[in-house]
Amino acid sequence: MEGAIDVKLLVTLGGILFSVAGAAAVGKMQIKAILETLNDLEKRLRSLDKRLDTMETRVETQHQRLSIISSMMDPSTMERRHREMATIQADIAGLKSHIDKLLHMHNGRHPEIKS
Repeated sequence: MEGAIDVKLLVTLGGILFSVAGAAAVGKMQIKAILETLNDLEKRLRSLDKRLDTMETRVETQHQRLSIISSMMDPSTMERRHREMATIQADIAGLKSHIDKLLHMHNGRHPEIKS
C-alpha cells in the first residue's frame, strides 16, 4: 500500500494540525498581551514626557527669575543704587533748607487790605 493513506498517517497529520493551531492560538494570545503591555508602556511614557515638559518649563521659569534677581542684587548695581539714593537724599536735604529760608522770608502774617 504505497499510495494509500492509512489511519496512522491521518492521526499524525491531525495531531500536527492541532499542534500548529494550538501554537498559533497561544502565539496570538501572547502577541495580544504584548501589544497591551506595549500600549500601557506608551501611555506611561507619554505621561512621563508631559511631566518632564512641565518640570523643564518650571525650571526655565525659575532660572529666568533667579537671573533677574541676581542681576538686581549684583554688587555694582547695588552700589549704583546706593549712590543714587545718597544723591537723592542730599538733594532733598538741600530743598528742605531752601524751603525753610523761603518760609523765614515770609513773616506768616497777611496785612488786612482796607478798601
